[in-house]
Amino acid sequence: MFRSVVSKTVTQARTFRVTQACWSSAAPSAPSVKDLLIDLTFVDPSGARRKVKGLVGKTLTEICDMQGIDIGPASVGGAPEVRRTDAWTEPTFGEGTTSGYDHVVLVGKGSDQAVRKTPIEEQMLEDHWDWDEIFAGSRLASAVVLTKEMDGMTVYVPDRIVDDIP
Repeated sequence: MFRSVVSKTVTQARTFRVTQACWSSAAPSAPSVKDLLIDLTFVDPSGARRKVKGLVGKTLTEICDMQGIDIGPASVGGAPEVRRTDAWTEPTFGEGTTSGYDHVVLVGKGSDQAVRKTPIEEQMLEDHWDWDEIFAGSRLASAVVLTKEMDGMTVYVPDRIVDDIP
């Protein structure tokens, strides 16, 4: 009796595997990593350019850390809000960014695709930078989440505030 139960189980398992294989081949394939990569160009204060790949869904701060680009310290709290649809932005009550050292200026293709500045981000920029250093494209790198539409965007990294004095 034990043998017959085992053989039924094996038969059912084989049937399931065949069914699963047929089902997965008919399903659309998942996006590849190449589909999620975008090109970014970073420009430092001396004018030197560096082209890097960015991963959609990551912040500029995370990309800079991965690529070894020093943009200064970033202190990131939870997101204060999340945009769910074009008409609905859900408040998530995170504290958002807590310092303004990771200032960047977004220009060129895709720079207008970044989500709007939060009041916290605007306050951090005003607290840490002079009025003549803040531009229309000024953002905190920790607050900019990359999207596919930002492919080809240029990110200017201004002179850093001195933050490494002991």
